Amino acid sequence: MAKSSADDEELRRACEAAIEGTKEKIVMSIRVAKSRGIWGKTAKLGRHMAKPRVLALSTKSKGQRTKAFLRVLKYSNGGVLEPAKLYKLKHLSKVEVITNDPSGCSFMLGFDNLRSQSVAPPQWTMRNIDDRNRLLLCILNICKDVLGRLPKVVGMDVVEMALWAKENTPTVTTQRNLEDGPVVTAVTESDLKVTVEKELVSQAEEEDMEALLGTYVMGIGEAEAFSERLKRELLALEAANVHAILESEPLVDEVLQGLEAATYCVEDMDEWLGIFNVKLRHMREDIESIETRNNKLGMQSVNNKSLIEELDKLLERLRVPSEYAACLTGGSFDEGHMLQNVEACEWLASALRGLEVPNLDPSYANMRAVKEKRAELEKLKSTFVRRASEFLRNYFASLVDFMISDKSYFSQRGQLKRPDHADLRYKCRTYARLLQHLKSLDKSCLGALRKAYCSSLNLLLRREAREFANELRASTKASRNPSVWLEGSTGPGQNVNNSDTSTVSEAYAKMLTIFIPLLVDESSFFAHFMCFQVPALVPPGGVSNGNKAGSNDNDEDDDDLGIMDIDENDSKAGNNSAELGALNESLQDLLDGIQEDFYAVVDWAYKIDPLRCISMHGITERYISGQKADAAGFVRLLLDDLESRISMQFGRFVDEACHQIERNERNVKQTGVLSYIPRFATLATRMEQYIQGQSRDLVDQAYTKFVSIMFVTLEKIAQTDPKYADIFLLENYAAFQNSLYDLANVVPTLAKFYHQASEAYEQACTRFISMIIYYQFERLFQFARKIEDLMYTISPEEIPFQLGLSKMDLRKMLKSSLSGVDKSIGAMYKKLQKNLTSDELLPSLWDKCKKEFLDKYESFAQLVAKIYPNETIPSVAEMRDLLASM
Repeated sequence: MAKSSADDEELRRACEAAIEGTKEKIVMSIRVAKSRGIWGKTAKLGRHMAKPRVLALSTKSKGQRTKAFLRVLKYSNGGVLEPAKLYKLKHLSKVEVITNDPSGCSFMLGFDNLRSQSVAPPQWTMRNIDDRNRLLLCILNICKDVLGRLPKVVGMDVVEMALWAKENTPTVTTQRNLEDGPVVTAVTESDLKVTVEKELVSQAEEEDMEALLGTYVMGIGEAEAFSERLKRELLALEAANVHAILESEPLVDEVLQGLEAATYCVEDMDEWLGIFNVKLRHMREDIESIETRNNKLGMQSVNNKSLIEELDKLLERLRVPSEYAACLTGGSFDEGHMLQNVEACEWLASALRGLEVPNLDPSYANMRAVKEKRAELEKLKSTFVRRASEFLRNYFASLVDFMISDKSYFSQRGQLKRPDHADLRYKCRTYARLLQHLKSLDKSCLGALRKAYCSSLNLLLRREAREFANELRASTKASRNPSVWLEGSTGPGQNVNNSDTSTVSEAYAKMLTIFIPLLVDESSFFAHFMCFQVPALVPPGGVSNGNKAGSNDNDEDDDDLGIMDIDENDSKAGNNSAELGALNESLQDLLDGIQEDFYAVVDWAYKIDPLRCISMHGITERYISGQKADAAGFVRLLLDDLESRISMQFGRFVDEACHQIERNERNVKQTGVLSYIPRFATLATRMEQYIQGQSRDLVDQAYTKFVSIMFVTLEKIAQTDPKYADIFLLENYAAFQNSLYDLANVVPTLAKFYHQASEAYEQACTRFISMIIYYQFERLFQFARKIEDLMYTISPEEIPFQLGLSKMDLRKMLKSSLSGVDKSIGAMYKKLQKNLTSDELLPSLWDKCKKEFLDKYESFAQLVAKIYPNETIPSVAEMRDLLASM
């Protein structure tokens, strides 16, 4: 027989190498074939092919404990063994030999710790029965020794296993190291480990089995026959036992009766238990119901407590304190009770806000109690607003009536009195906080209050302005200057501006100094007092009157109410324009009509001295530049209207003066310098003295109109007598320049007209001098002009052969013109002297005349030298000496 793989030492070493490092010791290793099957059935070869494997039994000692393992090893691609699976023998519960395998070499091992018991364990097939028995005996021995128990064995005869074990007990050679050297000893396998027989049957059982075998006179090899015989005898004994039982019928009846009685008792007990179970179930349901009701009652109690707390809070919100209700519906508005009124307003506003949805839970908003309380608060609000509005309207009217009835408060004869509103503002300031609360409660009520305040205070302001303006005009002493400055009928020696009217301008400035800051302060106080959300009228440190030293108002800070705006957080940039428009409308009502008294002062000043419009215009411009705040809109409009009024009055004066100038041309005869020329110089000097600030444009416009009319009128008058037009023009233009020389150096507009007059003067001089020269030497210069005209068409050599231009004609003309030339020049001087009315212009005009004559004569001499080279005439030097000697 071939050597079993269990004795293959090389296989054992390969297994040890595969599990090296695990501290396990190989007990047996054997080659097997692995296939898949199910319990009690042989696997079909076609479905699962057998795979070569090696089963190795190993043990591992840990102290006094020993663990046993069954390892499955497989061959890798290189033919080297490597671990595949590991089973612990302590979980081995079943060893089954496949009975359907004819060779008996296949078996399966069942473990109780497999994850899925529905999956059959692998099926192992050995090469022969001996290898199978050897492996299974080794497994059983290890289970007995190490675990102390045996697994269940199925499909294998125990007797057959015991007989096989005896026949195949090998002799094992062991070596012991003694002091004298190794000694070889022969022992059986029974000496090394417990044999299989001793594991399966005891010694007594073995002796009984030998006695039994001896009784039946059978050999040890007849095990199968012996087993069959024992089975037959066992069946016979079981049949005999059943027969004996049937013979003992009384005993059976007694047992049956006892069983029946016991059955009745069990049924009664089952019925009682059922009854108890029903009662317990009902009791359990009752307990659950009671617990449910208790839980609901507990939750209801908590909810009721929370509800009561919420209702208490809501009732506290809805409660109207009696002191506030009494104050809102019938309280007094005297100064001593204002604190209570303000507190009541604050409570009412907070109560109304508290009933709004953002501050109140939306679930409460539709409750009837909340709606009723909101309606009650709205009624309280409307009642209080109506009462407060009526009181304030009457209060404003009574304050103003009291002040108007006191005559000592206003200006009187001989006494100018500055309006003082400090006491008025102090009394109004008492109700400023109330007004702000009225605005927060009902903004629409402010319209009527503002109109009432404006109407009352307007009466006071107009009365103050009227009385002040009347007394201001009465107390100002100034003689009236005539408005006729440029009239031609006025005598030349009459002085038209002999009085000082500076007090008129001072009176107007005083009117503005007193009332413009007052109106600005009143506008600022009104804007803040009546809760307009607009920028401050006069910024901190600003000047409200255009002049830092111009205002001595003691209550300059009266517009500061000393309170914080309740709705200051509601101020939005988008609302400023609307608020500003409403404020300007109210200021129109507040201050309307006061402008008439300013107009009266302007008209009065104009009648005294129209030129004072210039200084008043400058004063007004200074105040306009000081009014920068948007809220003082009416004050700016008033100043603009005053400026327009002053400009209109001054325009009337300018127009009248222009008419006076134009009336000069209707006179029958005009000679010499016109009267309005020197008078305009005096007027311009006076106007320059009155200029202040921005009134330069006004004066320049007047200059432009005056001078334009003067020059046009001058030209028209000159055309009435063409013979003397040039001498008339040059004398008047010269007079204009002489009279305005100093002013033209400092006034650009007059400098422009000065240059214009200078050009006109030069043109008139040129024409006049040419006329005088041609009058005395007409033939001489006409002969020269004919030569000049022919030179454009023919050559100079041909000119002496033209008719009237021969040498003989030249000699005749020279004899008639230059014989007695000194007398002709003297006659020219006398004619110039005769026509001039002003001796001041004669020297300069005579010089111009001599120069012009020399220029013309020099030109004539050049023509004669060119056309008539052989003719002799007096030289230019001789003529110059002659003129110089005269």
